[in-house]
Amino acid sequence: MLRADLHMHTYFSRDCATPMERLVDRCVLSGVNCIAVTDHNTIQGAMTMKEMAPLTVIVGEEIKTADGDIIGLFLNEEVPPGLTAFATARRIRAQGALVSIPHPFDWFRSSVIRPDALEDILPLADIVEGFNARNILPQSDRKAMALAEKHGLAVSAVSDAHTEREVGRTYVEMPEFDGTAQGFLSALRQGTLVTHRSSPLVHLATRYQTLKGRLLGR
Repeated sequence: MLRADLHMHTYFSRDCATPMERLVDRCVLSGVNCIAVTDHNTIQGAMTMKEMAPLTVIVGEEIKTADGDIIGLFLNEEVPPGLTAFATARRIRAQGALVSIPHPFDWFRSSVIRPDALEDILPLADIVEGFNARNILPQSDRKAMALAEKHGLAVSAVSDAHTEREVGRTYVEMPEFDGTAQGFLSALRQGTLVTHRSSPLVHLATRYQTLKGRLLGR
């Protein structure tokens, strides 16, 4: 069985300072053996991790669209930020990759996809984050689960980790898959969500790293 966490960040994201080695160590220690590295607007971290980690690593990207964030999984090429959500989803699909909707109802994040854009991309979506450990309010996750059920989408439970301590408490326990995007999606539908919410204080660490990055010109 796999313990899969499909949304986490490395120091290739401006709001994260986690070194690759420490992230890998934390995954091994906690038993997480399948990860999607989803740095903001880049696949460099995911590609680096894929080369070094003794884990199943899915190349992902959390893309800042003109309408809010979308995640691509099993990417071969970066998807540029700033496009509409619909155009971004089409670019992800054109690579044979999967479209995941991150934290769609977290009222405290300015990066959440707009409701009208969410409706537009649902026909192209594959996965909804049914539980994001960084969501502060439980109803945000309940609404995401209801959305997935209504539209027949797969669900994931993710840490959205920006610090190493967030890794290992939230994941999907799921069967092995054949290495393909569609094989993964099929296995994910058979998964069980393991959910533990992170402390709201983790957002302070993210904000600190963002401000530090701006000062350093990252």
